[in-house]
Amino acid sequence: MQTSLDNRQTISAAAAPATAPAPARTNYPVLGAISFSHLLNDMIQSLILAIYPMLKANFALSFAQIGLITLTYQITASLLQPLIGLYTDKRPLPFSLPVGMGFTLSGLLLMSAAPSFGVLLVAAALVGCGSSVFHPESSRVARMASGGRHGLAQSLFQVGGNAGSSLGPLLAALVIIPHGQHSIAWVSVAALVAIVVLAQIGRWYQRQPAPRKKSAGERHATLSRRQVWLALGVLMLLVFSKYFYLASITSYFTFYLIDKFHLGVQAAQLHLFIFLAAVAAGTVIGGPIGDRIGRKWVIWVSILGVAPFTLALPHANLFWTSVLSVIIGVVLASAFSAIIVYAQELIPGKVGMVAGLFFGLAFGMGGVGAAVLGDIADATSVAFVYQICAFLPLIGVLTVFLPDVEGRKAAKQRAA
Repeated sequence: MQTSLDNRQTISAAAAPATAPAPARTNYPVLGAISFSHLLNDMIQSLILAIYPMLKANFALSFAQIGLITLTYQITASLLQPLIGLYTDKRPLPFSLPVGMGFTLSGLLLMSAAPSFGVLLVAAALVGCGSSVFHPESSRVARMASGGRHGLAQSLFQVGGNAGSSLGPLLAALVIIPHGQHSIAWVSVAALVAIVVLAQIGRWYQRQPAPRKKSAGERHATLSRRQVWLALGVLMLLVFSKYFYLASITSYFTFYLIDKFHLGVQAAQLHLFIFLAAVAAGTVIGGPIGDRIGRKWVIWVSILGVAPFTLALPHANLFWTSVLSVIIGVVLASAFSAIIVYAQELIPGKVGMVAGLFFGLAFGMGGVGAAVLGDIADATSVAFVYQICAFLPLIGVLTVFLPDVEGRKAAKQRAA
């Protein structure tokens, strides 16, 4: 694998003219490897969410306790990700990726044998620690291998994660639910495969030239500090609306389908699989479109444009619930790669910190959302959760306050 990762760059360097450096090319073998690792990482994460009905029955948990598991896992990840990203911006750690996956492996094995709710929380925290290491550094690897096509690279990286997220419920329905809690240990094979792949990526990463050092506090060349902070604040609110809504789907959609339409657990998990597959498709679409028409437009359509469908979902029958969930998944998912790349362009030289901040915020909002919505579901009903969450995408109107970064950059280049 090591040879395959380096082959494309070797050919490119050999073909370059002697008078000028070769233009950077997209390194698809590296992008494929990091996307595959993301698939395995997020498959493990979504598997934990998908086995909630089994854990609820085995440990007699309330919806609030289900939300607390999600909160523990996602807050663990969200608090550490920006710190790890900030540290590795200054001191890259190529082999932190397989080490982080080792934490995930430990969490899986502990969860498979957990005798109590408290041990489940510890296992969830270990998986969260693994994720906190994985996302900032793997996002950096994707950008390093992008060849300047940052939106495409971020989409390819994220689609691996979203594909993995869609496989988790399917794996739960076909393997874990029929065989019980102890079968969670079988998934540790996926973590071991990821460790091997990430070790190879670490070797490639180690051989890459160090990026140009940025001065402290460097920001986008055409924007004031106030504009940068305002834009970051808007992006954080948009991530809040997106992931708070997604928490209602990933944590409680199976319960919603079981309660409202009287589906079995496996049938409900297959519907969740379809939704998460739609999320993966939306992720693929968003990055390349953002490279072509501008990331701000993708953010506009993705966050605010999904509102009519979320508002209709609580009032739909089973058929239209399935259709609307697919549309919501595709449209809503197209924004995140655009948001990440947009934010990285606002603060050049802080790739890891920005990735860690926004991945961490996404995890944190998902965790807080799961806990809050679990309390609401206990006090009212799961159906009521979807009635109030339907309005969250309207926050997308705040996109109007985002500066047109691509337009300013082009104008500056023309003036030069």
